[in-house]
Amino acid sequence: MADDTARATSQASVSESNRSRIVKHLYHNGISSRAQIAKALELTPAAITKITARLIEAGMIEETGDLEGSKNRRSIGLKIDTARFRVIGVKFARPLVQIGVFDLCGNALSTENLPPVYDHTISDTITAIHQRISELLDDDPSIVAIGMAIPGPYLRNVGRTAVVSSMQGWRKINFINEFSAAFRVPVFIEQDARAGALAHYLFDPAFHTNDYLAYYLVGEGVGLGVIDNGHLVNGAQGAATEIGHISVDVNGKPCDCGNVGCLERYCSAPVIHDMLIEDGSVIPDASDMTHAEAARALFAKANEGNAAAQSMVREVARYIGYGCITIFNAFNPEHIIIGDIVSEAGHLLLDTVRATVAERAIPEINDFTSITLSTLPIDSTVCGAAAVAVTQFLEHPSVFFDVS
Repeated sequence: MADDTARATSQASVSESNRSRIVKHLYHNGISSRAQIAKALELTPAAITKITARLIEAGMIEETGDLEGSKNRRSIGLKIDTARFRVIGVKFARPLVQIGVFDLCGNALSTENLPPVYDHTISDTITAIHQRISELLDDDPSIVAIGMAIPGPYLRNVGRTAVVSSMQGWRKINFINEFSAAFRVPVFIEQDARAGALAHYLFDPAFHTNDYLAYYLVGEGVGLGVIDNGHLVNGAQGAATEIGHISVDVNGKPCDCGNVGCLERYCSAPVIHDMLIEDGSVIPDASDMTHAEAARALFAKANEGNAAAQSMVREVARYIGYGCITIFNAFNPEHIIIGDIVSEAGHLLLDTVRATVAERAIPEINDFTSITLSTLPIDSTVCGAAAVAVTQFLEHPSVFFDVS
């Protein structure tokens, strides 16, 4: 009996894997015939016919009409209608919660920010998230999944984040308990920088399906998502790649994580805000601003040619460059994509990052690796939350449709 159960489980796993491979092929390659899919995936035509018949019956894929086949034979095309299915993405970024509705290609159909979050209003924000998502689901039956992007280190099996610098109240929230079974569609939760990596992997034409990339989030916090050989690097608890809590000064500033000299303490938006308040001259009213507002005000001053503002941007950029060197040496990606609030400093920041890396990195690795700023039209984290949901849709068809 145990052997029969194991065989059935194994067969179900193989079947789901083959369904996923077909769906992913159509997602990444567009309209394809059954013969083209069979050749690309090295599956038998009979297997392709059987699997695609169930996917069509379930409504996950559809036939498109005749295609020109080999030897002038006619064949029928198959596709996923990426505009037919939609997902919700939710970004949690300390004082900011953003909700967006996206199609399967990452095009934003709507985005909205909830009222600013404070430690004492987190429970109210959770209630508002439940209410707003429920409204979106009621209004749009084409929504099939929800993705959420959470500041790290996110303990994926526990459901909460271990450290949230500058707003520790978020540590009390168990995201699995709050959201996993709250709606009519499944909810998938990921660390924010890993979600950003998925956004570029799926949605950015410049990095589409690149198997070795790193998304370097520099915003309210500092995080990293790494795709290595096509797979996210997670770690045993989901807390891998937490570059923001790698020490760049063993005698440096204390951090909420318990370490000292953490990278996050030298180049995040809250640090920029503190620098401006302490300086008092570059942005005189900085103390009345949010972290993001203060950082953006600094960048505007730097772009206007203010020398003191440019000096501050360069100082922050040097630390971001130190982080890039760690990424080089730890993960050896082909591409590092810098995103979130601090990346809005633009080319002054990027040029300084690249110069810092050139001074300190192994030349052969530096020559091989590109460092760029994110060019996604929508914030990488909320778009990444959508990418988390889309990834699950592509990898586990049987969660969404009766295709067995």
